[in-house]
Amino acid sequence: MKGSNKKILIVEDDPNFGSILKEYLTINDYDITLAKNGIEGFEKFKKDDFDLCILDVMMPYKDGFTLAKEIREINDSVPIFFLTAKNLKDDVLKGFKVGGDDYLTKPFDSEVLLAKIKAVLNRQSLPDFPTSDEFEFIFSEFSFNSKLRTLIHNGGSTIKLSPKENQLLRLLVININDLLTREVALNKIWRDDNYFTSRSMDVYIAKLRKYLVVDRKVQILNIHGEGFRLVIV
Repeated sequence: MKGSNKKILIVEDDPNFGSILKEYLTINDYDITLAKNGIEGFEKFKKDDFDLCILDVMMPYKDGFTLAKEIREINDSVPIFFLTAKNLKDDVLKGFKVGGDDYLTKPFDSEVLLAKIKAVLNRQSLPDFPTSDEFEFIFSEFSFNSKLRTLIHNGGSTIKLSPKENQLLRLLVININDLLTREVALNKIWRDDNYFTSRSMDVYIAKLRKYLVVDRKVQILNIHGEGFRLVIV
């Protein structure tokens, strides 16, 4: 079976649809936890480690967008899919703005959902890419805490980083002076390496440069056709 028992949280207030979806994904070898509303979903999320969250948008007590924001406060990398009965552009954009990775409109093809799940869970970074469990870093005149998502220059005011700014800076810092390839960054942070996510990463690189410009010794260099290097000069 191809699911390899990856753990998925489904938060869906329609009990019939939720049960069918749970059964279908269980058959495909995924370990499924089902919650009936946003409040219950958040409690279950806090008690376990999930590889993917599938959230209905329209739910009583707490909607899917609110739940996604709460999930992102404690985990900025777990993939999030939204399910909705509406196909409004504003809702789609809102889903991505709160940290969603994909958006499916009901009714949808279950095989399409399965393919999307497999794609997002199977994307792997390069096996020899250096990683670290550290979350507190000092580089040049900066203090960076990736758990709190804070960047402080020379003991001054605190910059609160967005989740993706935080992830990108952490990858750069743990590999300081080494090349961070586009492929690795896009697959680890965006879990995709298409044209649009690549352009999105360029925007976040520009934002990080604005934060770091106060220290002339710190630079993020473009390595043409390959990626970026964070260097101390």
